[in-house]
Amino acid sequence: MATLTITGLLKQVAGKFPFRRAISVSGKFDLTHARLHELVERAASRLLAAGVKPGDVVALTFPNTVEFVIMFLAVIRVRATAAPLNAAYTLDEFEFYLSDSESKLLLTSKEGNEPAQSAAAKLNIPHAKATLADAESEVTLSLTQFESSPDSLAELLNHPSDLALFLHTSGTTSRPKGVPLTQHNLYSSVQNIKSVYKLSESDATVIVLPLFHVHGLLAGLLSSLGAGASVVLPAAGRFSASTFWSDMNKYNATWYTAVPTIHQIILDRHLSSPEPNYPKLRFIRSCSASLAPSILARLEEAFAAPVLEAYAMTEATHLMASNPLPEEGPHKAGSVGKPVGQEMAILDENGVQQGANANGEVCIRGPNVTKGYKNNLEANKSAFLFGWFHTGDLGFLDSDGYLHLVGRIKELINRGGEKISPIEVDAVLLSLPDIAQAVAFGVPDDKYGEEINCAVIPREGSNLDEAEVSRFCKKNLAAFKVPKKVFITDSLPRTATGKIQRRIVAEHFLAQISTAKVSKLGA
Repeated sequence: MATLTITGLLKQVAGKFPFRRAISVSGKFDLTHARLHELVERAASRLLAAGVKPGDVVALTFPNTVEFVIMFLAVIRVRATAAPLNAAYTLDEFEFYLSDSESKLLLTSKEGNEPAQSAAAKLNIPHAKATLADAESEVTLSLTQFESSPDSLAELLNHPSDLALFLHTSGTTSRPKGVPLTQHNLYSSVQNIKSVYKLSESDATVIVLPLFHVHGLLAGLLSSLGAGASVVLPAAGRFSASTFWSDMNKYNATWYTAVPTIHQIILDRHLSSPEPNYPKLRFIRSCSASLAPSILARLEEAFAAPVLEAYAMTEATHLMASNPLPEEGPHKAGSVGKPVGQEMAILDENGVQQGANANGEVCIRGPNVTKGYKNNLEANKSAFLFGWFHTGDLGFLDSDGYLHLVGRIKELINRGGEKISPIEVDAVLLSLPDIAQAVAFGVPDDKYGEEINCAVIPREGSNLDEAEVSRFCKKNLAAFKVPKKVFITDSLPRTATGKIQRRIVAEHFLAQISTAKVSKLGA
């Protein structure tokens, strides 16, 4: 049974590739797969000594550090559930997530986290700091300096049905929903990611995305470790555009995965201050939000590697579909590729499967999919219908079986009965060279019910104005899809993982209009 768990897989890897590099802390030290396994076992022993029991939820809030990786793996090794949290949350947010997950222990780095610790104290949750000084040391836990007897750990056998990971959805339309994921969910997803990208012990990547999020955790970290490959953790504990390529070069990286926002930052830096040389990459992966075809083309041209767009969500333990590697088939700009390791269907509202090129809701089922949201009967009722998990995304499969997303069902803009996909408008806006970032969104309108607006960040050094954006849209979009109002801005509100949520962007810019009206009236 251990072979169907992520813990069992990583143990096999440590036996198969004991001396290969598993983790590099940039500029500091490396850990081999065998050493990582040893550190995880010792840390797991300390958690047992600290009173952590199978089934307990342990919250972890860290930057992207080696301590996080070891403690995350140690928590699931003792058959407890890891609940990674964004270190930037406020006290109120920590209080919500810690109580919603019913956490029994909070783990942080040695620097600690004041809001998290205050929330934990308020909820009577004990707190421990984890530290690893260097490759030869052991992880110390401030709560206990003891380890349990080796026998107690040996008796704990991981099972595929163990709840290993507890995450929350980003809550696009409601409060965040708790998503429990099992060892088998993690194992299945890692196998899917390894297979579609042919990850092997020869691969290496730099971790770009936060490890408290399913994209960075599954696609960047666990799939690499599960393939015997290596990951680099940036010295700062987070993505830094100024050190990214030097880390990629130094550690012979063969690929990286990121969200479109970060791809754009990497591209902008390349255009303003290119590196003397770039590593030879097998592929670049983009996921978690729509990548405009124009950005995809610029990335491929700049870094001489295929850009493979993928489709994923927390409830599927990340990956659902991906464009294939060039030797496996074409990758289509504007498509998120073919289903990977699970069944996928396009269903209408009555659960009837749609044919090629017909729009409907994207639905999936497979061993990587969560069994259901925690304590949320209503959400489970609507998400699991007709024997499928319903993603809430509208899309179609083309005649080659590639998935094209039209948008979130709840984000489609209904302008007087005409349904507009904001993704399509984004793509047109981003094809204007003077636009660095863009997002289209719906706003309430007395005449049409909803009207389309957009916010754009101009490329550095350009003199872009609203009139130019409107002219360009009129030339490249049907009249009813042209944004009625264009906001020129230098930043867009994002979630902790760099995602743009249209609802939040709409609220942000509508608030600006109301404020402007109030100040005019008061003048």
